[in-house]
Amino acid sequence: MTNFRITSLALVVLAASSTAFTAQAQLKTPAQSAPTRTLPAAPAAAAAPAAQAAPAVKPAEGARPLDEIAAVVNDDVITEFELQQQTHIAALNLRRQNIKLPPMDVLRRQVLDQLIMDKAVEQHAREVGIRVDDAMVSAAIEQIAANNKVTVAQMQSDLAKDGVPFAAFREQIRREIVAQRLREREVDSQIHIPESEIDSYLASQGKGAAATEYHISHILIPTDAGTDVAKAKALAEDILKRAKSGEDFSSLAVSYSKAGDSMNGGELGWRTSQNMPTALWNAIQEHHQNGSVELSQDSSGFHIVKVTGVRNGIDNPANGGLIHMTRARHILMQVSQLTPEVSVVSRLTDIRNKIISGKEDFQTMARLHSVDPSSTRGGELGWLQPGDTVPEFESAMDKLKPGEVSEPIKSRFGYHLIQVEERKDAKADPRRVRLAALQALREKKLAEAVTNWQRELRDKAYVEIRQVGN
Repeated sequence: MTNFRITSLALVVLAASSTAFTAQAQLKTPAQSAPTRTLPAAPAAAAAPAAQAAPAVKPAEGARPLDEIAAVVNDDVITEFELQQQTHIAALNLRRQNIKLPPMDVLRRQVLDQLIMDKAVEQHAREVGIRVDDAMVSAAIEQIAANNKVTVAQMQSDLAKDGVPFAAFREQIRREIVAQRLREREVDSQIHIPESEIDSYLASQGKGAAATEYHISHILIPTDAGTDVAKAKALAEDILKRAKSGEDFSSLAVSYSKAGDSMNGGELGWRTSQNMPTALWNAIQEHHQNGSVELSQDSSGFHIVKVTGVRNGIDNPANGGLIHMTRARHILMQVSQLTPEVSVVSRLTDIRNKIISGKEDFQTMARLHSVDPSSTRGGELGWLQPGDTVPEFESAMDKLKPGEVSEPIKSRFGYHLIQVEERKDAKADPRRVRLAALQALREKKLAEAVTNWQRELRDKAYVEIRQVGN
């Protein structure tokens, strides 16, 4: 069975017309991907693995009439049925990311907050004339199916096995396309990066803090209009204390964060001091060693930031520095209800043993067993630069000598076997360097602008919450 990530899929499809998709795209760390390969602002192009033999939590039966109104947003409503359905989908996705589920009433509140935001965005899109027809949604779904190497019918069947009605899936895709179109119109188009700013960014690379990359996760406690700032601060300080004491940060993000990445455990990937939002760098500027958890405040609210990795940046390629490149291939298998974690690891271990013993070659095994689009090329990923892949993949790859095959490596996308083919140090293409700098600066400004834009839409909406707890 193929695991389909329910949220943020439309962003992947929207990119298809303007960005070349590559097999390794699903391996990218969104914040630091090379601009010629990355998917724009799509946190999950592929499904994350499911927890072994752990069914998603479904809404309690008979708890409330499904036609009850959970919330009113301007002239629209969110029904109990819609809230239960989206809570179930959220639980599925969290399990597939191996993130511990919060209490169901907490998850319901978080999902309801997101539904309220979705309604506010959808209503504003109608006001400004943005429409998405059925043909566009169908085309998006066909592309999603193709990316997952299944037919639409197979995808529909797999969703049904997870208790997700296909109509709900279509509606989610439609909402995401609408939101993306609206954001492109009102936010993305307003972001301008002058050449002088790119020059300054490149000149600072390789110097001091700008040369260091930090893998960070984030929790936002907003201070919207009408918010009791003292209570928000007290909550943020309590979350900070719990995180510092060792409580799982991903679970805290799911439970409390109002940022758009909350259902991904707040993970933001690798960032430098220059391309992470200013408020986040302000939080960790003084204490940024691995494991640090710090707090800052800006106009949008309180930010709790955790550093989950630190690595040295590469020499500045704009000044003649070299980039360490690795040519590699991989085999990807995903965990599902039909292929539990133990089975996937066992199969990959068996494949690895056959490759090492010479009974099989890596390319053939990739074509037969990998679920990544690179399987048609024998798992070939081409030349990879630091930051092109997720940290777990890169860390394992960096330890291999040319010709070696890794043990099964777990990432958010599943389990991988990695083979390093060769390595080299090379100067980067100056055009790619400038494009990467442009993308990094745009991502920083977009992250800040989108947060403010969403806050303004939410503040303008009339919201009445009628049902929250379970």
